[in-house]
Amino acid sequence: MKVINLSEQNSVLNQYLSEIRDVDIQKDPLRFRRNIERIGEVMAMEVSKTLNYEPKDVQTPLGVAKVNTISDTLVLATILRAGLPLHQGFLNVFDRAENAFLSAYRRVNAKGELEIVAEYMAAPSVDGKTLIVADPMLATGMSMEVGYLALLRHGKPTHAHLCCTIATPKAIECIRETLNDSPDVTIWCAAIDPVLNDKKYIVPGLGDAGDLCYGIKVHLSDR
Repeated sequence: MKVINLSEQNSVLNQYLSEIRDVDIQKDPLRFRRNIERIGEVMAMEVSKTLNYEPKDVQTPLGVAKVNTISDTLVLATILRAGLPLHQGFLNVFDRAENAFLSAYRRVNAKGELEIVAEYMAAPSVDGKTLIVADPMLATGMSMEVGYLALLRHGKPTHAHLCCTIATPKAIECIRETLNDSPDVTIWCAAIDPVLNDKKYIVPGLGDAGDLCYGIKVHLSDR
């Protein structure tokens, strides 16, 4: 399994990353969502360099141009709700892709352990296709793991790109172990942060991506 940390390169992506982390800029949800979306667009361009291409003849007003175009069939998947802006960034670039949506949320079980509950999925077959899963925060890796394994019930992709804004080494190792270090999986990160706090949020991270995008949610314990 290959892991690519895009913050190791100097690019405009680092500017967008700095802004989604900034507590003052975070006060503007529209700007926060757009920066997440722009990270998705930049990351999609990087992913596009790894895809398969084939030549295509294109008729212009003056002749025929030969252009290499993507030959892979793409499926873009995301985990609701926080993944929507990142997903949109990828969709802006891969505008002909099929789409998949999954729901997942954290819950503390009777043993006091954190678990991920998945309740909804709308997805095409991923069999023989290139799968891209966009999830902004790869904290424990559990949401990405649950979502990816659920999608595998719809077939086996030729390659999977698991894409996030910020990850932790723990989450990456969790996915590596679950997927047996598969060479058919690539993890893409805009940054890798070192640790989680006691609430399983990434530090320094950026906070709760879903709340920053769409407003603070009511927890079951608050009702």
